[in-house]
Amino acid sequence: MSGPVALLIDFGSTFTKLSAVDLTRGRLLAASQAPSTVETDVGLGYAEALDVLHRRLGEQTRFRYRLACSSVAGGLRLVAIGLVRELTAEAARRTALGAGAKLVETFARELTRADTDRIARLEPDIILLTGGTDGGNSEAIFANAWTLSELPIRCPVVVAGNRSASGPIGDVLTDAGIPVVVTENVMPSYGVLNVEPARDEIRRIFIDRIVQAKGIDRASGMFDLVLMPTPAAVLDGARLLADGDGRRPGVGTLVAVDVGGTTIDVHSICTGESTLGSVSADPLPEPRAKCTVEGDLGMRRNAKSVLDVAGLEAVASDAGLTAARVESIVRDVDKDTEWMHGDIESRKVDRALARAAVRVAVARHTGTVEAVRTASGPVVVQRGKDLSDVNAVVGTGGALTVSEQPVEILEMALADSADPFSLNPGKPRLMLDREHVLYACGLLAAVDPEAALTLALTQIRPITRVSASPGTVVPAENPPAHIV
Repeated sequence: MSGPVALLIDFGSTFTKLSAVDLTRGRLLAASQAPSTVETDVGLGYAEALDVLHRRLGEQTRFRYRLACSSVAGGLRLVAIGLVRELTAEAARRTALGAGAKLVETFARELTRADTDRIARLEPDIILLTGGTDGGNSEAIFANAWTLSELPIRCPVVVAGNRSASGPIGDVLTDAGIPVVVTENVMPSYGVLNVEPARDEIRRIFIDRIVQAKGIDRASGMFDLVLMPTPAAVLDGARLLADGDGRRPGVGTLVAVDVGGTTIDVHSICTGESTLGSVSADPLPEPRAKCTVEGDLGMRRNAKSVLDVAGLEAVASDAGLTAARVESIVRDVDKDTEWMHGDIESRKVDRALARAAVRVAVARHTGTVEAVRTASGPVVVQRGKDLSDVNAVVGTGGALTVSEQPVEILEMALADSADPFSLNPGKPRLMLDREHVLYACGLLAAVDPEAALTLALTQIRPITRVSASPGTVVPAENPPAHIV
């Protein structure tokens, strides 16, 4: 084998996935996966996947880079606290969503006794404390810092509020024995978002804690570095695929849907400005690169939750099976998260669950249009992103990569033609990450963006239905690169 090779690793909640990439040609040489041995030693699953990878490569390859991301156990639990729910609290929520942690609650204004009781019950792994624009209100964030200092919590607190108050607030929490990180305000002035500094700190805490909590540190001799949470790696890969590397263009604006075993993650790379004309915009702009992690939706660890959210009868109808049979199959999944479907009925249930999960996850990610009464009369307001004119919808994740008809799953992300106010994607290209490389592209972009973009453009291809062979899908253009 000639030329340097990179090893890209995803320690997932259900599977540990590996990709070997030729850096000279940006070509996927081989991929493998094995069940993530989260409950014992994640190094065991990694070693199994690596052994398979070496066999597929045909030799013991030396890797120039060995970079990893992780989402084991679905991420760390994060609580966000702000001042005004529609402004700094919402800015905190949007900061948290792209950081890779699982946002479990958002609080606004000064914390009440009920709020603190709720925080204690949630047992967060990280707290994001915000409030006030720079030079603005500081009373609420100070009060909330004092309240947090009196709670029996010792999780890290990221302070990202009014900069004139951040230093003293950090001192209050530090004196109480709480680990603190002080960073830039998530909303330094009215209507201006500054999410990246706080997001970077949350990612760093996420990696430090997840590496230790899940035993990834015990396997650290087999790779170089865990760079980021998996949702962040996929978001970086989606951004590269959309925008290009500065020398070559990407595919343009897109939505990427990652159908995982524990979560369904949705990523959008677009401004999200309204295409409906006379619609007032949300006063707080959305980030161009946005990620939402749906912690209650997943194809294995959260299959029962998908059924609850989507409705048993709806899933059974889509699968063409009785409700009792669907419940029975989902119970099997719930007992064994490494369950792999084999018979026709199980595949039908998997497809129906994936379709339901994609529909719900994309709907949560997409903005809404609603009528708001004002002193001068009703006004139509858009909240969140308008995704109706994105160029592409990209599918990744196990349920899509093994599906005989992934188009039927991805189509659930599209707008409902009967709803004139739908902000879901309208008529995009549907594209499939058949070899699950989008996370690898995000990792590789940190060290070799040119090879990462070549990998993305080669492997992530348009798909369409084919009538000649029912139940199968082929790329609409060139086939993907050969996998050894």
